[in-house]
Amino acid sequence: MAEYLSPGVYVEEFESGMRPMEGVSTSTAGFIGMAEKGNVIGTPEFVSSFADFTRKFGGYLPEAGYGEYRYLAYAVEQFFANGGTRCYVMRTVAADAAAAAVSANGVTIAAKNPGKWGNEIKITAVAANKGKTAVLEATGEDATGKVYTVANGSLFAEGDTIVIRNNDKVIGYNKIAMAQGNTITLATPVKEDLVDKGAVPKKTLSVCEMNIEVSYRDQVEIYEGVSLNISAASYIAKSMAKSELVNVAADNVADGVNPLTVFGAANADKAVVFLAGGTSGTKAVTDDVFMGVDGGPGKRTGLAAFKEINNVSIMAIPGVTSPAVQLALVAHCANTGASFAVLDVPRDLTKPNDVLSHREKIDSDYAAMYHPWIQVYDALNKKPAYIPPSGAVCGIYARSDVERGVHKAPANEVVYNCIGLSCLYNKAEQDILNPAGVNLIRTLPGQGIRVWGARTCSSNSLWKYVNVRRLFIYLEESIKSQTNWAVFEPNDEMLWARVGRTIRAFLRDMWRNGALVGSTEDQAFFVNIGRDTMSQSDILNGRLICEIGVAPSRPAEFVIFRITQFMEES
Repeated sequence: MAEYLSPGVYVEEFESGMRPMEGVSTSTAGFIGMAEKGNVIGTPEFVSSFADFTRKFGGYLPEAGYGEYRYLAYAVEQFFANGGTRCYVMRTVAADAAAAAVSANGVTIAAKNPGKWGNEIKITAVAANKGKTAVLEATGEDATGKVYTVANGSLFAEGDTIVIRNNDKVIGYNKIAMAQGNTITLATPVKEDLVDKGAVPKKTLSVCEMNIEVSYRDQVEIYEGVSLNISAASYIAKSMAKSELVNVAADNVADGVNPLTVFGAANADKAVVFLAGGTSGTKAVTDDVFMGVDGGPGKRTGLAAFKEINNVSIMAIPGVTSPAVQLALVAHCANTGASFAVLDVPRDLTKPNDVLSHREKIDSDYAAMYHPWIQVYDALNKKPAYIPPSGAVCGIYARSDVERGVHKAPANEVVYNCIGLSCLYNKAEQDILNPAGVNLIRTLPGQGIRVWGARTCSSNSLWKYVNVRRLFIYLEESIKSQTNWAVFEPNDEMLWARVGRTIRAFLRDMWRNGALVGSTEDQAFFVNIGRDTMSQSDILNGRLICEIGVAPSRPAEFVIFRITQFMEES
């Protein structure tokens, strides 16, 4: 409350009207699967195009070595080809996958993440010695010859590795144990006489640094002036901490040796080495690889990693049709209440009874199942190939949401970039599969290849349509995210009125856009908030309760024309 301590005119602002609401995004997808490279622990990576995906996760995977788990790249490509614009990707690997690495002289440089890709990482290190000064005098009482007076002591800092040259020929390496003005103390005694008072000294000391280039295919990173001095700002682990290709760990670096020994070189000015030992794993891939492990914030893997983000509304694990994995994905979507699962059917299941047997394992209105697999051109093998439809369907969801709205059923939509189907179903077969919640993709004469179903995997008739469930997800998430301003406000009639007006205005726009049915607002929705929805106990316990009802539009799944014959009267 404002304070009035002296006479005057005071102007105060206060909020009393509704707050405008914006709907949340419904077109952001989440994908889980195996990839050539990419992080396997932590937060899923945001991807804005297929080119962006290939930069972060690599290209298509070969069938040899990956088999039925190679479809992530193809699915993401189809997602963007069919209208998707944003997705998050989480890479998974076999349990025994290892990162390529090189280790020497207490320094380990390893690929950023596991996989064979790391074996292609090339490290080039070139000596880049800093400064040059002469020793003017051997000083102190130390008979071992470790204390010297140099011409320019400002070059050196405690912990620096130095190179000793005579006529530009390397005669040894050492380490600065102490530097005070122009007096330096070396970590190891030097037997040679280093004093050179000549006008152009032949014997010199220089600080050892390196210029390092890390390259992987067309990706190159350059680090200049890298040091092995742990106290220096240019210390190798600090300088290369932001690398997108490698991780550097440095412990117990040997004193007074050529820094290039980190890369296997000895007394040389240049070293070139490839990382080695990277593998994508040899053990059979198990379901838990995709389900992931919840190791806490920043340490989650697989599906569990999507607990890190809350703006994904469509999810798929392309080509993985294990009931355990699919049930885990559906449970994740249902538990969050904010996302919807798109499921594949095993490609070899073609008979309706076999497909129904797979479908019956799942009963949820937070999932939909699609079949058969679609045929696309495989750029890796230079020939057509069949891939699971989930990636393309996620793209169609996103495209339909943007073009029409989440209330429009994502069906009767053309599957772009699709040249065929693994199985052609007829109307009689769809009559069996459609009521059970299997959405078929069909080739229709003169209309291309289209998604021809919009049912969820639910036995509850109230939630049998994909667009109805996704509309409610949209409404719930939009209202939840756009009414945070009401938290901790005084729980009184003024707040109730503001919240009610805000939600009514939002639902009114939804009704006008065709998401809700009814000839009037009262038929389309209602919003109750006040003494009818809250008891005095609720108010005293800080609970604001608002009851909202909406009448969602449902798709015209069966278009029926009734035609009769009548006789012209004479």
